[in-house]
Amino acid sequence: MPKVDDETASLRTELGNIAKTIKENAEKFRDSTDLGGGGAKPGKASTKKLLKGHINKVTCCHFSGDSRHVVSGSLDGKLIVWDCWTGNKMQIIPLRSAWVMTAVFAESGNFVACGGMDNMLTLYDLNNRDSNGIAKMVREISGYEGFLSSARFLDDKSVVTGSGDMKVMQYETETGKKLLDLQGHNGDVAALSLKPSDNNIFVTGSVDRTARLWDLRAPGCIQTLWGHEADVNSVSFHSSSVMFVTCSEDKTVRLWDIRSDQEVTQYKAPTPNSSFTSVGVSQSGRIIFGSSDDSTVHMWDVAGSHLGAMAGHDNRITQLTVAPAGFALATSSWDQTLRVWGL
Repeated sequence: MPKVDDETASLRTELGNIAKTIKENAEKFRDSTDLGGGGAKPGKASTKKLLKGHINKVTCCHFSGDSRHVVSGSLDGKLIVWDCWTGNKMQIIPLRSAWVMTAVFAESGNFVACGGMDNMLTLYDLNNRDSNGIAKMVREISGYEGFLSSARFLDDKSVVTGSGDMKVMQYETETGKKLLDLQGHNGDVAALSLKPSDNNIFVTGSVDRTARLWDLRAPGCIQTLWGHEADVNSVSFHSSSVMFVTCSEDKTVRLWDIRSDQEVTQYKAPTPNSSFTSVGVSQSGRIIFGSSDDSTVHMWDVAGSHLGAMAGHDNRITQLTVAPAGFALATSSWDQTLRVWGL
């Protein structure tokens, strides 16, 4: 490594002192780190459906608004729409690029979108099929200078995305017109989660180790929360709409409070080398879920106590998604399967 000159060393020291001062001032406004005692331990979560059909690693999954259907994307170059109640495949959609990183349902269940290393967002209309019975492609949006890591439909008419070009963008689904181009992250955007009570507000996580809050009605990032020591892999809003959860390569899951602009508590797995890939929150807001590369989904009471882990997958879990109705959780894995867990 090149030798650090005196000016750089001085600036680093100054920056460290500023960060320390910010943390000390934030602590003054913290009411309490005590979230109360843990609640009653939930019943044992079990696999209700094992969904087999992909022939390569499954990289992503997402529930529809009806809490019945899930879309999954895999490196086999297919999107599959599943009926989680029966375990049946409803639709299989071949992709132009196999390198899919995100696949999402519109809340209405009318559309799915996907993207990845092809640097494009591709939209499909599930209610409009071609002569082969495959969902018709509505539009390909190619305004990205990096991979597409995350996307969420605001409604059937617009979608917001995060990508490897460090940008957050909003597009109109019908025309492909770019509505907003928001910049603020200093690294790849890795994850995105909408606020339950207001879809204009959302949070993103990035390899720049921060989580940032955005409002589509305001220019730029409106809040930055930092504390993770490595890439932020996943974010999920808490059902209260005033908190959200993140997970990171630093082997922690953290709960943040938007109102106090700081971390509330940290969650860690009993196994010291477990790195987390995705997070979710139960509908009640009481249980935090964190999927891990140790092939399990860890559960914590929001107060901090570890409640156990859901085991069944044979390889790294890539993503988890909680059903909007709250009764189920779906996970995707490198073992080429999805599992639907009853909660």
